[in-house]
Amino acid sequence: MVLLIAVTSDTHHGDKTGNLPSLLLKELEKRNPDLILHAGDVTSAELIERLEGFAPTMAVRGNADHLKLPEEEVVEAGDVRIGLLHGHQFFSLNAQFLTLKALDMGVDVLVFGHTHRFYHDTHSVHGKRVVLLNPGSPTFPRMDSAGFALLKIEGESVRVERVIFW
Repeated sequence: MVLLIAVTSDTHHGDKTGNLPSLLLKELEKRNPDLILHAGDVTSAELIERLEGFAPTMAVRGNADHLKLPEEEVVEAGDVRIGLLHGHQFFSLNAQFLTLKALDMGVDVLVFGHTHRFYHDTHSVHGKRVVLLNPGSPTFPRMDSAGFALLKIEGESVRVERVIFW
C-alpha cells in the first residue's frame, strides 16, 4: 500500500494574503492525499480547517504563526518516521545540520520550511539514510516556483514529487 502525503509550508494565509491558496486546494482535491503536513507559517486556523477537509492535517509553528501549534512533531507513516519543523529556530539550515537534527529526532525524513524554497536531498550518516525536504511555498516563493511536495511512502521506500504551479 502506498501512502500519499501532501507537504506544504509558508502559506502565510491571513498575514500576507487574504486569499486561500486556491491552486494548492485544487491539487489536493485532485490528488486525494492520506495525510497533509504543514511545516509552519500557516498563520490562519481557517487554512488548517480547509486542509482538514481533504485529509488529517498536522502543522507546526513557524516564526509568523500566532496559532497554538507545536514547535516540532514526529509522524509515523507506514514504516517511515517523519520529522516536521519550521526551521526558524536554527542558526543555519544547511544539509549537515538538518541531517544531524533528523538523527537527533530519530526520523527517516525531515520536513522543514522557512526559506520559501523547494529543497530535496538524501544524506547518509553513520549508515543511516535521511531524506531532507522543504516543499517551498504555494503562495510566496522566494527565487523559486510556487508549489508543494508529495511524499509517496511504500514500506521503507520514500519518493518525493514536486508539484509546481507556475
